[in-house]
Amino acid sequence: MSKLVAPHGGKGLVCCLLHGNDLEAEIEKAAGLKKVQISPRAKGDLIMMGIGGFSPLDGFMTKADWKGVCENYTMADGTFWPVPITLDVSAADAADINEGDEIALEHEGTVFATMKVSEKAEMTDVDKKWECEKVFKGKGEESADDVFWKIAMEDHPGVQMVMAQKEYNLAGPVKVLSEGEYPEEYKGIYLTPAEVRTMFEERGWSDVAALQLRNPMHRSHEFLAKIAIEVCDGVLIHSLIGNLKPGDIPADVRVKAIECLVDNYFVKDNVIQAGYPLDMRYAGPREGLLHATFRQNYGVSKMIIGRDHAGVGDFYGLFDAQDIFDEIPTSDDPGKSLLCQPLKIDWTFYCHKCDGMASLRTCNHGKDDRVILSGTKLRKALSEGAEVVDHFGRDEVLVILREYYAGLTEKVEVKMQSHAGGDTMK
Repeated sequence: MSKLVAPHGGKGLVCCLLHGNDLEAEIEKAAGLKKVQISPRAKGDLIMMGIGGFSPLDGFMTKADWKGVCENYTMADGTFWPVPITLDVSAADAADINEGDEIALEHEGTVFATMKVSEKAEMTDVDKKWECEKVFKGKGEESADDVFWKIAMEDHPGVQMVMAQKEYNLAGPVKVLSEGEYPEEYKGIYLTPAEVRTMFEERGWSDVAALQLRNPMHRSHEFLAKIAIEVCDGVLIHSLIGNLKPGDIPADVRVKAIECLVDNYFVKDNVIQAGYPLDMRYAGPREGLLHATFRQNYGVSKMIIGRDHAGVGDFYGLFDAQDIFDEIPTSDDPGKSLLCQPLKIDWTFYCHKCDGMASLRTCNHGKDDRVILSGTKLRKALSEGAEVVDHFGRDEVLVILREYYAGLTEKVEVKMQSHAGGDTMK
């Protein structure tokens, strides 16, 4: 009997990826089906359904699921889920598709899945705006009622993605045929929930924390991971290896930088590095909940949630992503509740007077004594060729990152949040 937290949904790992003869037969069938082109986001969602990362989902959500998730954090059957997992198609494609049809879902020439359509629902601009207001609005200055829509279409990538979705959503169960480039391109890093769970069990871990990364690890990330190692059996350093927004650092560079840091500054027996194939949704606190939800499927019982987790600009309050865990519904059925709990850690930084890493809970010194750390601030400095202040990152890691930026021919301006610069620190 496993001592790890159970997969979300109470059904074990729900894996939609086919193998062997079943896979060959479905690939052959898919060749004769109507092909629908899907977004990179949907590709990542399919792969997560394939490997069990999105358990208990076995397909894309119905409009009832979509409405319940946006409004109440629960699907139609009462199971907790924090962000919609939907498949958008054009009106032209939708006109040729009826409920009960089977279709093939294709991205850049690869058929990733087949799907039996259970529902076709129109998504108007009013629907999309409602989703954005429910999912992407936070408690920060840029989410105020009189500001949000004035700037969201230009400054919030999550809102931009939803508003750019096509006119219809299709729902229904899927059979996943491919994991794309991830098994080869990220061999040893791209790991399925079943593989990660096996690694945890082989090490005798039962209480495991996850560190979410979309940036290279700076000293604050390192400190968060080491706090978790002190109070848990081990830490999963889990990086997003799907698509990011322009200006973010590619996954292969981040993986190399993390490996360097782990090799030089961690006890390796207490850390596992892995990657997962999703695109960022940039949903702030809701994305923090999503991170915890699918990490539960990987066997993780605690999700590290620090300052401005998955933040975008100043749309979210400093600790909205911590507070939201106290606001979500629970069920009498533990299978329908989120079991992965937050490991809430205060704003962390390097303090010259403390002569080490500290947080607002442990350091009584002033802002002038502190090195404010953030991934955004690091990317901005590196992209502009500016000096990276002492104690911001490990020298070995900065060598890797500077080499990457030196090779860029086009650079994207990095917008600073007030949190990232330390403007809001007391």
